[in-house]
Formats: sequence, structure tokens, C-alpha cells
Amino acid sequence: MHRQIASFALALLPMLAAAEPLPRFPPGAVWHQDISQAPLAADSASMIATLQGLGGWGNGNRLQIDFSMHVLHAAADAPTAPVAVGGDTPDCDAGFPFPLPPGGALEGESGYTCTGGGDCHLLVVQGSTLYEAYAANVAGGTLQSACALKWDLARAYPRHGRGEQCTSADAAGFPIAPLLFNADEVAAAVASGGDLGHAIRFILPNARMAAQAYVHPATHAGAPSGPAASVPYGARLRLKAGFDLGGYNPAAQVLLRTMQRYGMVLSDGGNIALTGESDRYTTKKWVELGITSLVFVTGTPAPKVTDFEVVETGPRLPRTNDCVRTPDDFLFIDSYDY
Repeated sequence: MHRQIASFALALLPMLAAAEPLPRFPPGAVWHQDISQAPLAADSASMIATLQGLGGWGNGNRLQIDFSMHVLHAAADAPTAPVAVGGDTPDCDAGFPFPLPPGGALEGESGYTCTGGGDCHLLVVQGSTLYEAYAANVAGGTLQSACALKWDLARAYPRHGRGEQCTSADAAGFPIAPLLFNADEVAAAVASGGDLGHAIRFILPNARMAAQAYVHPATHAGAPSGPAASVPYGARLRLKAGFDLGGYNPAAQVLLRTMQRYGMVLSDGGNIALTGESDRYTTKKWVELGITSLVFVTGTPAPKVTDFEVVETGPRLPRTNDCVRTPDDFLFIDSYDY
């Protein structure tokens, strides 16, 4: 029988979470595909122009970084809480035990109670399973959530992920934790002179995304309300090869090179464009690397929407919310021909 633990009891436990690598999918997964030479969408230029005309990045057209998400790592015997019924079905799941490692916390919080009115994402890795929840809150021994689900980290999902028209803890239907970046992996890439080896997550205000449509690898669209000529959910943006990296420190250059080689995928709605993991549990700290929330705002040149282009990933699909889950034995990789 799974052990259950209430949020007030968790607050009494010592800080036991430790630094671990961010979770990753197998090399064949779409997130690891090099798109530096991929063809552009036919309407790339017009989508970028439309987005720029709508105001560009959120929060004053700034390519800012949010460091409020935590990625927790749970031992096999970590306490668990059952997921209460809630959220979209069959997109999201309920009733399964969700691991809650001692000393963990929700996005933007110091523990497992959602108090600040934010998204309160909960991201936990246990073995080869990634558990993610949106609008999470632990109370009365259960995990309340607007959407909770599991990802199999040993699996290279097809282009339609967990299922066409299905959402996840991110509105695009994407996993969250594997698209983040943290101080440890950036430091390792600085040492090797490389990049992160995977696409990264970015978000835009709803009014700047094309309404009610998405492109693969997204499988859903949240509440976009912008003109059809703008970028849709799931769009993969690539930093132009000619962008001058010389005005940035080595750690920032790692992130910029990653945007050039693997791009960034439009995952959710909001104002702060990029999402890095907090350094609460990492060995390296962001201050050591010279990375702040405003590194791409005060740097020269500051990356503008017009410094990016949209890679071709397939046709737009209208949002219907008629989620059809991918069967668990559906394991082939259906990669778009870049």
C-alpha cells in the first residue's frame, strides 16, 4: 500500500533533495533533433513579422528567464500522495500515487502547498518515470491538480506525443522538465565548449499566438487568441546562425548556441519567455555562471523576435479538445523529415 503524507507533515521533514541531472528522453526523441539546417516554414517570415507587430516577447518584449521551477528526484521508497480527480480527461490521470520527495517544493513555493497564486507546477523524476502536475497542491494527504500525468523517459514518443488533441501539465501537451535547462548542465557545456543537446521551452502571451491551432510536436493549444498569421502552439523557433554571440559570457553563449542548433518550442501561455530550473538543488549556481533573469535583456545585442526563424514541423491542426490517447504499446518514432 502506498504511503500517503499530508503537506503539513512534509514541511517538518529535513531538506533531503539533492542535485541530479535533468531528465532526458532517448536520443531519437524529437527534442534532441538538430534543426540547425532544417527548412523553414513557408510563412516563417510573415509569422515572425506578425509576432513582432503584436509586441514580440512578453513582459515588455524582453527575452527574460524565469527560474522558479524545481525538478525533484524521488528515491524508490519516497512518500506518495494519490492524485485526486480533476483536470481534463482522458488527457490527465487520477488515482495513481505521485511521489513527493522530502524537502521538495512546487514551482515558486518553498513546500508542497500552493500559496502564491502561480502555476504551481510539480515536477518529479523517479527512476525512468517523470511525474508532472499543473496547479498542484498537497492537502489532506492527496495531490490536488488541474492536470497530473506520467511520462516514460525510456520512450521516444511519436510526433503526436501522449495523444492528438491531448494537453499535459503544459498547454501544448509537452513534457516540461526535459525542456528546461539548469546551472549544472550549462556549466558542463561551458567546460566542453558545446551546447545543451536539446530544445528548450518558451512561452508567449496568449494574445500573441495564433488562435485555436497547433503544430506538431504539440498536441494541444491552450487559450491563444491572436491572429492566424502569428506563430501557433508547438512552433519551433531557431536563432539565426548569424546572430552575434560575442557580447555574451560563456554560459549565455551555451544557451544561444542551443537555440541555434536545437531551437526552442512554444509550450504554454505567459509573459516570461524562457524557463530555467531554479538552482535550489543544483551544485552550480546561476550567479557563478553570470546568468541572471535579464541576461538576454541587458546583453548586446538583445535577441529580438526578428533574430529568430520558424522551422517547418508540419501542418497546422485546429484545436478540438477531443483527446485520443496514444496506446502504451505505440512506440515507433514518427520523426518529421527535417
